[in-house]
Amino acid sequence: MDMKIKIFTTGGTIDKIYFDQKSEFQVGDPQAAGVLERSNVVVAYEVESLFRKDSLDMTEEDRVLIRSRVTSEPLKRIVITHGTDTMAETGKGLDKIPGKTIVLTGSMYPAEFRESDAVFNIGCAITAVQILPPGVYIAMNGRIFDPRHATKNVSLNRFEE
Repeated sequence: MDMKIKIFTTGGTIDKIYFDQKSEFQVGDPQAAGVLERSNVVVAYEVESLFRKDSLDMTEEDRVLIRSRVTSEPLKRIVITHGTDTMAETGKGLDKIPGKTIVLTGSMYPAEFRESDAVFNIGCAITAVQILPPGVYIAMNGRIFDPRHATKNVSLNRFEE
């Protein structure tokens, strides 16, 4: 059984970097591969960047592209790094893709930050995509959510059902 995982990156806070001295951020290079390398992950994976956007800037065309790439991807285990603000919306749009386990994840703080939740969330997503049955999930805050019932609680900086 092929356990190789495809990781699609789309931007979001997880990939943000400092842009200037005013603490402005912009989406930088995808961080997932570096996180997995530093964590000594031995599962086979490949990373493909679809685009680099804050999820609030994502369009319906962006979501169509994500769905198209997930649908056409031969690998059955898919992790998508995504901005947290519209992650559930994208997850809902990936419903009913047969035979694939799709896990969206992201972080509340850039992966480059020492205190970031990115490493933990990516680790949870990598584990979840290997053990969950086909379907669409969100891995955030140490939990697995159904995108149809998940919301981001901005004031508490976490996902909830």
